[in-house]
Amino acid sequence: MSDTSPFSLAGQDALITGSSSGLGFEVAQLFARSGARVFINGRSEDRVRGAVEKIASAGGIAFPLVFDVSDTRQMADAFERLKNVIGKLDILVNNVGMRDRRAFAEFDAESVRRLLDADLVAPFLLAQKVSELMIAHQTRGRIVNISSIAGLIAQSGDAAYTMAKSGLNGLTRALAAELGPKGINVNAVAPGFFKTDPNRDAVADPEVAAWLARRTSVGRWGEPHELAPAVLFLASPAASYISGQILAVDGGYLAHY
Repeated sequence: MSDTSPFSLAGQDALITGSSSGLGFEVAQLFARSGARVFINGRSEDRVRGAVEKIASAGGIAFPLVFDVSDTRQMADAFERLKNVIGKLDILVNNVGMRDRRAFAEFDAESVRRLLDADLVAPFLLAQKVSELMIAHQTRGRIVNISSIAGLIAQSGDAAYTMAKSGLNGLTRALAAELGPKGINVNAVAPGFFKTDPNRDAVADPEVAAWLARRTSVGRWGEPHELAPAVLFLASPAASYISGQILAVDGGYLAHY
């Protein structure tokens, strides 16, 4: 019996950047369980291959694609390898991101450019390459950008990241307008406070937990597996009439005061 679920990714090929661990790996696992063949990306070959093996051991299909998204030469080489393995892509999840928390006055030009390269320029260039493949194969494609609630609101000491994620939200809307006529839907997911490795110190801080209990509607940190279903929804046939949207997955942080 064929899988007619509107959330099925059967027969589809997906690249999830930064998917050897953390939120990206959660997305890759769920995509694989939903029938997609997934390309696992990261800079460490050992970590990428370890993630591929975990997905394969659970019955999924995954391929390694090791490259640094902020290195244009590595990106070009990776896409040549991808074309040789499968030749097409149906889904791109732009998940890689870096953060540099410091006072606005402390930033130098090089640091700002490095963050923008990873968080904004790389998604732009990846979307170019992937949409070219989608258009060539007449794919009803999906691009999902992993933004942040920092792209919708702001706090002090986070100016470069907030700028980059605000730009990613703008890119999401621009690409939705430009690629929609080509059959490609583009959306973003904006995570709130999740229990990821970069947040481990904050997760262990009882004062932060107490603050989130007051500040969010659900009263707690998000668990990594709670983000992946939102990404799956936007990548799936169920979201065929949704494009240019930024979906906050934040436990009600933006709605709660």
